[in-house]
Amino acid sequence: MGKIVVTEFVSLDMVMEAPGGEPGYAHTGWVFPYQEGDQMKFKLDETLAADVLLLGRRTYESFAGAWPEREDDQGFADKMNEMPKYVVTSSTEPLEWNNSTALDGPIEESVPKLKEQIDGEILVAGSRTLVHALLLAGLVDELRLMVFPVILGSGGRVFPESADKIDLELKDDRRYESGVQVLTYHPTVA
Repeated sequence: MGKIVVTEFVSLDMVMEAPGGEPGYAHTGWVFPYQEGDQMKFKLDETLAADVLLLGRRTYESFAGAWPEREDDQGFADKMNEMPKYVVTSSTEPLEWNNSTALDGPIEESVPKLKEQIDGEILVAGSRTLVHALLLAGLVDELRLMVFPVILGSGGRVFPESADKIDLELKDDRRYESGVQVLTYHPTVA
């Protein structure tokens, strides 16, 4: 059975919006000052270990607009382009990026079916709306937050507004000289 792993770049105030330079956000590209260092090796290893990407439509479009043109000597771009991608979308527009499939039905039904079909890690990156829905539905098996030492003050946040409490059990904590810290949790909805 597959394991849903949500992985996010977040600021200290838990903003996850536009870390990689996506247009339309005041602080777009806020992770760029931290591109050097061991913390980026963590992202490489994480991606290389993943079996599948699960994305929301907006993140899919952003990734599909960037990754097919990229090459690197570490294998990151190749992995992003080659691995199967499942997209939660209500759009009927075709998914052009290779190995991409739209999930049918509500996530409460389609994501558990996907988990049954996949034996390995199903990595969710970005995809704020999808992450909120997965957290509230109790479908996240692991939450990895790469926390950067910056407060952005505004922007879309990783955790949804909800009357439901989500308990987190810390599983791993990695710190880097840059001030970046990776926190790995197992969430449960109470």
